[in-house]
Amino acid sequence: MQRVAFKMKLFPGKEAEYKKRHDEIWPELSTLLKENGISQYSIFLDEETNALFGVLNVIDSKNLDDLPQNEVMQRWWKYMADIMESNADHSPVSIPLSEVFYLP
Repeated sequence: MQRVAFKMKLFPGKEAEYKKRHDEIWPELSTLLKENGISQYSIFLDEETNALFGVLNVIDSKNLDDLPQNEVMQRWWKYMADIMESNADHSPVSIPLSEVFYLP
């Protein structure tokens, strides 16, 4: 199992909408993530900077490479693009984070 962490950026004033959309996450998206070995996926919000910090466990981080081509993932990105920083393909601007400490 590998842990992966990353940060993204939410647009100001979109905090409640971001939480609402994730509270109502599409079942097909949850299934897709689980089928790709993703578990214990959390996203945290720094309310001072609107930075989002994601942390997830994945059986093999190479599984993450296939997600961008999946139709469900592409629809989710388009759905979220109006409330967060996104790339031209609607994927979130996501910056990998390096682990500097872990207490198992």
